[in-house]
Amino acid sequence: MSVKKIAKSAVRFAARAALRRSKGEAARVRCSAVIVAAGSATRMQGTDKIFVPLRGIPVVVRSCRAYQNCEEIDEIILVVKKDDLERAAELCHTWGITKLTKVVAGGNSRTESVLHGVEAASALSDVIAVHDGARPLVTEDVIHAAVRKASVSGAAIAQVPVTDTVKTHKNGVVTGTPDRKGMCLVQTPQAFNADMFRAVLDRCIKERWEVTDDASAVELCGLPVALTDGNPENIKITTPVDLIIAGAILDGRDEGCE
Repeated sequence: MSVKKIAKSAVRFAARAALRRSKGEAARVRCSAVIVAAGSATRMQGTDKIFVPLRGIPVVVRSCRAYQNCEEIDEIILVVKKDDLERAAELCHTWGITKLTKVVAGGNSRTESVLHGVEAASALSDVIAVHDGARPLVTEDVIHAAVRKASVSGAAIAQVPVTDTVKTHKNGVVTGTPDRKGMCLVQTPQAFNADMFRAVLDRCIKERWEVTDDASAVELCGLPVALTDGNPENIKITTPVDLIIAGAILDGRDEGCE
């Protein structure tokens, strides 16, 4: 699909949603959550981070439960490594993730893994919300905001402001200090019009674009991406230290072991 057709798809979707709202009709849209947990564990000292217990509950299960409990979500598709398919499915069943419809194997890159999840989603879905399986502390408010925004704009991502000073550098020497007022830190969920997103992912793979998040592919197609409020507690488990921080956050929420 060409960039022009992709853009038209997003515009038509946004126009229909805006019309529903102007008529006072229910703005409910169908949303599939694609939770991606097929990455490597290179910074976790060989431990598969998605299965690590976080206050007694595996990280990936906590991520799935956030979407299980969110009324905006109709189904969950979990993407894991091929060797983890059965283990992941059993864990979700044990922990009562009833919205889980499929567990699929990831690809050779994040984009391929996301595409596998999107291809497994219901054809009836209006919006696809992509989430990192290693972000177990996402809240329903953050999910709700991204999905609702994407339902009218076509693409929306959760973010938090940059609070530290940022430096650019080369060969160990500082080359500049960008204005952090125009910067943000991107989180997941990242939510998109389903038809548009399928076409964008397909083009990203065909063009061999190297992107670090899904919104980047949308941006490369010349489409706008809206921002919604994330949460500083919505951290990604990347290193063993992150598990300690996440545990402290859960203790502060009074959501420790069950």
